[in-house]
Amino acid sequence: MASETFIVKSKVADFIRGKDMMMSSDAYDALNEEVEKVIKRAVERCAQGGRKTVKPFDF
Repeated sequence: MASETFIVKSKVADFIRGKDMMMSSDAYDALNEEVEKVIKRAVERCAQGGRKTVKPFDF
C-alpha cells in the first residue's frame, strides 16, 4: 500500500461512472500504488539528469 494518497477517489469514481462502469473499493489502492510508482520513476529520472525540478518528459 502506498504511504500517501495521490488520487482523489471521488474524481476517479465520477470518471469511471461516466464510462458506465464501476470500480471496486480495493482498486483505488492499486491505482494509488501505480501513481506512486510513476511519480517515483519521474523523480529518479529527474535526479539522474542532475535536476531538482520534475518536468513533463520525466514521466
